[in-house]
Amino acid sequence: MINSVYAYPISTLLNGDNNIVYHIPRYQREYSWGKAHWESLFDDLLDNDPGYFLGSIICINQSTDSLASQQLELVDGQQRMTTVSLFLAALYSSLKDDRDQLDEDQNMDFMALKYRLMHKKSNQTRLELQKQNSNFQDYQAILSRIGLLEDIEPLSNAGNRRVFKAYRYFQQRIESFCESSNDTVEARFQLLNSINQSVLVKIEVNSHSDAYVLFESLNNRGAPLTAIDLIKNKLLAEVGKINQEKIDPAFDKWKRLLDYLTDDYAIQERFFRHYYNAFQNELRQITKIPFATRSKLMKIYEKLINHDVFGFLQDITVAGSCYSQIIGETELQNLPTLEKPLEDLEHIQGAPSYILLVFLWIKKDDLGLEEQQLKQVIQILVKFFVRRNLTDTPPTRDLDRLFVSIITNINDGNLSGQALVDQVRASLVSVSTSLDDMESALKGDLYIDNAAVARFVLCALEETSMTRETTIDLWKLDKHKKYVWTIEHIFPQGENIPMHWVDMIAQGDKDLANEYRDKYVHQLGNLTISGFNSALGTKSFIDKRDRVDKQGRQVGYKNGLTLNRTLADKDKWSIEDIQYRTGLLASRVMELFAFEGEDRLTRGD
Repeated sequence: MINSVYAYPISTLLNGDNNIVYHIPRYQREYSWGKAHWESLFDDLLDNDPGYFLGSIICINQSTDSLASQQLELVDGQQRMTTVSLFLAALYSSLKDDRDQLDEDQNMDFMALKYRLMHKKSNQTRLELQKQNSNFQDYQAILSRIGLLEDIEPLSNAGNRRVFKAYRYFQQRIESFCESSNDTVEARFQLLNSINQSVLVKIEVNSHSDAYVLFESLNNRGAPLTAIDLIKNKLLAEVGKINQEKIDPAFDKWKRLLDYLTDDYAIQERFFRHYYNAFQNELRQITKIPFATRSKLMKIYEKLINHDVFGFLQDITVAGSCYSQIIGETELQNLPTLEKPLEDLEHIQGAPSYILLVFLWIKKDDLGLEEQQLKQVIQILVKFFVRRNLTDTPPTRDLDRLFVSIITNINDGNLSGQALVDQVRASLVSVSTSLDDMESALKGDLYIDNAAVARFVLCALEETSMTRETTIDLWKLDKHKKYVWTIEHIFPQGENIPMHWVDMIAQGDKDLANEYRDKYVHQLGNLTISGFNSALGTKSFIDKRDRVDKQGRQVGYKNGLTLNRTLADKDKWSIEDIQYRTGLLASRVMELFAFEGEDRLTRGD
């Protein structure tokens, strides 16, 4: 069934001297990776040692020796292969601009990069993307733009599709990375070496049936041991060396720690990183490791356990109890006013700041922090993350170190009380994006760029108008753990625009309606909140506005939400309406999340 299984670095997998072309078949789903995936790939390559494991790909080899190029049908792993290729294309473009600065060895590496993207003999692209949603045409247009293919113009609205967005993302991250280096050429080659040395396991099979059986087998095996499992095993083994009778109590305490953290492995792993980074001022004296990353967790905790297993278990259990309150898993202890700010911080994806919060939580008495001051800190963090997640400034990979540096400043300055709160605010203001950039993000494709932020700001705007009598839980989950209240696109986002919308939005011009959809449908002004999104769908504007349920309750835009008040009075919806409402809502968001002392803007279109 399996022809071969080999672990290859990217430099070998896409070596210019082999004649392999990777073809993604038409039936495969379109390229769907988004910013979170691109960011994770970029950051993981930087944060880990050479040879970072990227995963596996499954290929069907049906080529014959007579072919000029060996075509492998890529049936699993197409998302990561596409992303790697777009990363390489962005690096090629960046290095091409500095070609006259390259020495002889660098020029050879540059040419090798070219042939990781293009087949040396046939001038084919090394990766042939699937046709869906114009993926392959967009990819070819990018390679044409950087000089590897000739005369291929981008199709209409290519810049709004994911292939181009991924390419632009890597361009921006490369330039941002190089700006912090004294030698920009060397920095680019550092990135190139990181991706060249990263490893993929390539599995070749003979047929589609073999690929299916293999894919099912790989995805239904028992879960492998995690870093947390290994830490537990090390801890219990060390306890057993000291006193066998204490193994069971130690296991019970460990189990209680994990109960604090839920059964979500991602939360557990994040806690172990956050705990070390929050208290590294003391702990690094034991480990000599400056910073916890996923790949260093086992080494860090092995040293901590060896140093003092019982002291370690006691300290980390206390920290787990505090962390559990921060993430809302257990009830707050005598801090009731922090519940809503902590929920807001979770909803705006502020988890990186838990490094700071677990430090403040455990040390609050020593730091002279009152409940109100902790609340101020959390509210500052919410404002920071609204702006950060809108603009990616500062980048994700810098966030953990940012909060560690704030802790260091608190320790070094011996800060406490309100002075500590002011220092946190000043530190975050100093690295936050400008109001102009914030406004630009709010007026862009907010939903497609970050649906979670779009949902948060819409809910936050609505909550400001609620009273005790009119309060609605906009974050309520149904029995399937899905939000009851969801984002509703007023002008529908679907591929096939109904004619009643074509007539209203573009006076019957289908091409113009498609162009409008690509440009405006995901903007803030075209979004609202509905508890009955599936009932509205692609219905006409009037049907959406006046929709009632079987009990006669208003479930359309007359549902009583302040966000929908202006919609309830309209008879039609236009591009001008989207632009105006985008400007209006953007101004309100900027005012709501301005830092203390910052000018409040009331700009709109």
